[in-house]
Amino acid sequence: MNAADTVRRRAMAAGLVAIGLWSMLAALSVLVGPVPPFQMVAMTFTVGATIGIVRALRRGVGWTGLVGWPGPVWLLGVGGLFGYHALYFAALQLAPPAEANLVNYLWPLLIVLLSAPLAGEKLSWSHLLGALLGFAGVALLAFGRGVHFAGDHALGYALAAGCALSWSLYSVLSRRFGETPTDAIAAFCAASALLSLVCHLVFERTVWPATPTAWLAVLALGCGPAGTAFYFWDHAVKRGDIRALGALSYATPILSTAILIACGLAQPTSALLLAALLVTAGAVLASRDLWRRGR
Repeated sequence: MNAADTVRRRAMAAGLVAIGLWSMLAALSVLVGPVPPFQMVAMTFTVGATIGIVRALRRGVGWTGLVGWPGPVWLLGVGGLFGYHALYFAALQLAPPAEANLVNYLWPLLIVLLSAPLAGEKLSWSHLLGALLGFAGVALLAFGRGVHFAGDHALGYALAAGCALSWSLYSVLSRRFGETPTDAIAAFCAASALLSLVCHLVFERTVWPATPTAWLAVLALGCGPAGTAFYFWDHAVKRGDIRALGALSYATPILSTAILIACGLAQPTSALLLAALLVTAGAVLASRDLWRRGR
């Protein structure tokens, strides 16, 4: 295995860590309780930013190395992190959560499709079929829960589509700024936390976590799916196979549902098993070129 393959495989491992962390989001959010969404983002992103800042400063990275980036880099970073979450919460206000989430999960498929025109990657039938199988698995899981699209929620669906587009653009375009170190994510998290705090103060009523367990869940969110995962994802999309990452990302809702079942917060269904098989088949197809290169 040459050096380039080693770098790519390590980046793919970082992507899998991010996906695994995101799969814990639903279960930890249940433990937090009824904390308003923008308040939740402000709290968890503050934890994530703090982790990144402390890590960077301990490694000798000065403040300039954290914040001294051109405007387009800031626009992409903050637009991706804050923009996605703002659109997502707005979509949940205007459409049923299950339907909004299904539309939102177009983002892995869009990553695959946009990787050719925006990142210069070559798409093969295995990448496209892998991503389509992944989305089919997520759609099967959603429709198994009784998803039904209604015309009076069209604006919410449009905002959910905006979520998918914003995160896929953020992920793919990050590749164009590959020289920007992952330390910059700390600054983007801090800016997103500040913007979320402003939105919270304007639109929400403050509700603090009610128990020590809930506070620990907030800390865990910031240390994992709503904070540290962004550092792993940044490294993955800049150095890994972004086409395979798109298809692999469909494991997130499957793993998330499995964790909820393991925690006794959801019931197992045959739809989950079939969805998992579809997502697994799609992931294997989409990543087959990566493993062949390593032989």
